[in-house]
Amino acid sequence: MIKLPVRRFLQAYLLLVFLPFSIAANAQQARIDLTQDMVDATYAFLGTLTAQQRNNGTFDFDDEERFNWHFIPRDRNGIPFRSMNDSQRAAAHDLLQVFFSAKGYQKAEAVRGLESVLAEIEVNGRFDRDPELYFISVFGTPGLDSNWALRYEGHHLAYNWTFVRGMGIASSPQFFGTNPAEVRTGGQIGTRVLSAEEDIARDLVTSLDSIQMSDAYIDIEVPSDIYTAAEQEIGPLEDTGVSYSQLTSQQQLILIALIEELTSTQPDAIAAARMRQIREDGLENIKFVWIGSRERGDAHYYRVQGPSFLIEYDNTQNDANHVHLVWRDFTGDFGRDLIRLHYQAVASEFGPEHNH
Repeated sequence: MIKLPVRRFLQAYLLLVFLPFSIAANAQQARIDLTQDMVDATYAFLGTLTAQQRNNGTFDFDDEERFNWHFIPRDRNGIPFRSMNDSQRAAAHDLLQVFFSAKGYQKAEAVRGLESVLAEIEVNGRFDRDPELYFISVFGTPGLDSNWALRYEGHHLAYNWTFVRGMGIASSPQFFGTNPAEVRTGGQIGTRVLSAEEDIARDLVTSLDSIQMSDAYIDIEVPSDIYTAAEQEIGPLEDTGVSYSQLTSQQQLILIALIEELTSTQPDAIAAARMRQIREDGLENIKFVWIGSRERGDAHYYRVQGPSFLIEYDNTQNDANHVHLVWRDFTGDFGRDLIRLHYQAVASEFGPEHNH
């Protein structure tokens, strides 16, 4: 008979050995389940469309249109809400509630709603401010083992999800913007759609001591926009800022809360995968930068940068009442890292000359 202390030791040992495998298996299953839900929601939406709408909103996976993203008001390809009937519109909302988290869907709808605010502010303006001008586009054939993607885009909203033969889900570029950042007139007065993303960052920067601030603060004119704009592919920005390891434990929690505020717009399986990758890359390698005033209502910019990701936030336009906020992955935007891993796996199994 095994003595109790020994038995407990063996139980603890087995837990330590097998727990990581169990966590990884659960994460993989969550991703597979989410992918299937996304496939089903996409087919349900496509099934409501006319032939002309499908022609306007579906593309080959390798079509260059997949990289043609932006967040400004402009002409777009895809299927706009403006062209949908009631059943199509219901299917579109069902789809978006699968691709976003509940919080993300709520924010996306609030960003769309700001177009009505702008229409009231900009009487006879040069842009068509219409919450119906938000477009869904599908690339490739949705499936668990195929290459495909979905884009949801309009003014101040650009989300991209890419699926590579069951190897994972890429979820960037991811962009939200707000104009106005704070609604100051009309029926939505007081609305701040991206309030948490601003307030958490300000909590962090105002908590820094003079030594930490000397590393975090860049004494230059606040940039008029995010540095990476709508580039199709980006690399790391200047390696400067106050690092996670320089922060107190409480400040570290604030920084993680800021990162998680952005990941939380994605479904749980995607958000959890992002945070796992960030932790594997090393929290100590994350740096925080602030430019501009720390007072609410004044122009300011911040960024959070780690080995694999970049968050940029800018609020300078329209008298510092116009926010641009983006999440980028240096190798993972549009699924580039997943595609590369797929090619490597195929080459390893079948040889480099295999036709993908």
